[in-house]
Amino acid sequence: MLNVLKTLNSSLNLADVRDLSFLQYGRVIEDFPVLKMEQLMEENEIPRTGNVYVPSVPSWEEGDLKPLLETTYYGGMEIQIGYCNGNNSCLNALEYHKGSEINVSITDFVLLVGHLNDLVDGSFPVEDVTGFFVPRGMAVELYQTTLHLAPCKVTTEGFKCAVVLPRGTNTPLSEEEQGKDPLLFMRNKWLITHPDTERFVSSGAHVGIKGPNVSLIYPE
Repeated sequence: MLNVLKTLNSSLNLADVRDLSFLQYGRVIEDFPVLKMEQLMEENEIPRTGNVYVPSVPSWEEGDLKPLLETTYYGGMEIQIGYCNGNNSCLNALEYHKGSEINVSITDFVLLVGHLNDLVDGSFPVEDVTGFFVPRGMAVELYQTTLHLAPCKVTTEGFKCAVVLPRGTNTPLSEEEQGKDPLLFMRNKWLITHPDTERFVSSGAHVGIKGPNVSLIYPE
């Protein structure tokens, strides 16, 4: 699949997530309970259009999985376990958080990422975006310095991704928290958008991605 994607997207820097070039953005977690996440995700369908993102699924957090992940990967900090399923195939925007994000690939997908160090005065050039192919059944930690957004699908069926984050991330800001930082879009979510992404622009997101919107071409 990766070789096919490279051929179709010759202008995009694409690599396997297990490549050494990914180490500046995150790491592959070898001992993550992926099977458990796959079982939990069986009930969640891919929408017909667009993406669906649920920050926290309470039933997933009632057993021993949540404390296990908190102890093993988050130094005891409280987390939330949710998911993102959908049909996205474009960059559209980039976000970052204070604290790592763990993505579990229930299907194959591509992550489009950048580095926070290349975000200068609220502006980020698309030529600094790199794509990483994530095969099904892997857990990937994205460091807090990694710019990212929703995965990109690599088939017409779409993608499914479980998402672990510090508790409260991607939830609405309180009135006191609003307007303090032009890039702060939601709680623990700093975001810059491409000017062509109407849903973010109309919501007041900071327009900061420079260049044509990156679109991943996948086999039909």
